Amino acid sequence: MNAPLVSVICLCYNHGRFLRQALDSVLGQTYPNLEILVVDDLSSDDSVAIIEEYVQRYPFIQFLRHRQNKGNCYSFNEAFRWSKGDYVIDFATDDVLHPERVTRQVAAFAALPPDYGVLYTDADLIDEASHLLGRFYQRSKDGALSPAPAQGDVFAQVLSRYFICPPTVMVKRRVLEELNGYDASLAYEDFDFWVRSSRNWKFHFLDQVLCQRRMHPHSLSRQLYKKGDQQLASTIQVIRKAQQLVQNPAERKALQRRIRYEARHAYLTANYRQAAELLSILQEEGGVGASDRVLQQLVRYRVPLQFVRKWYHRWRYGRSGA
Repeated sequence: MNAPLVSVICLCYNHGRFLRQALDSVLGQTYPNLEILVVDDLSSDDSVAIIEEYVQRYPFIQFLRHRQNKGNCYSFNEAFRWSKGDYVIDFATDDVLHPERVTRQVAAFAALPPDYGVLYTDADLIDEASHLLGRFYQRSKDGALSPAPAQGDVFAQVLSRYFICPPTVMVKRRVLEELNGYDASLAYEDFDFWVRSSRNWKFHFLDQVLCQRRMHPHSLSRQLYKKGDQQLASTIQVIRKAQQLVQNPAERKALQRRIRYEARHAYLTANYRQAAELLSILQEEGGVGASDRVLQQLVRYRVPLQFVRKWYHRWRYGRSGA
């Protein structure tokens, strides 16, 4: 049988200093049937010149160049519409793929039942100079992973906690087609995609290190919870969507846990309006407890972060051990 086509959608925005290493890692895959699409979202560095150099050397690379900055979700959707792969990888061009990444993930999918739509793995964490910082999952002496990966029906898990390393994910095309791709109105895609896809599809964790995730100050994952951050507004949108997808008490409890977590961090970053909105949603969900009522008052009177943060953390977490 022919190997299924895999589309690697490479998203670039000012990744010039990392771009060659990223593209070389895609071109160096051992898998025999790849489709490579590169989207530049109006970079202001030398990214476009580098991509054009690669396209000249490797004419099979499809290059989509933006004349306006559209954001990651729009960029991915545009490339996805052009793509034809049975499986899809969303690849930021500041990260690096291990040579066996695609081969091993396709093989893992082939061994799974057809209702599995998303597969993810462990990853090395690297700095700007590609020095190893560690791994995404911490391992205890007895081999337990932290955060603990989840498999199968993970809807409640993705609502309540963060345990998936985004650049490690491979997705069946059918999943993205059913969802109409990413929600382009959002500032980031991960949480929304996990929530919507896990409602109808199962997830599988492959306990292998198959990519390197770049940790640097300009990466999107390092920009959460700034004052007025659009990612927080997007998180609230996703929570609103999740309200419509919850089907049982365990899932509702998981949603309450997520809302409480986001409200706390909104408050601790002086995003008082968003914190108030989240606490209002928590009340809609019937999840307001004593500590939440304290937080409501802190938010209402906009008690400055610097005066209460240490006390709040000690009071909120000290007895629960959370």
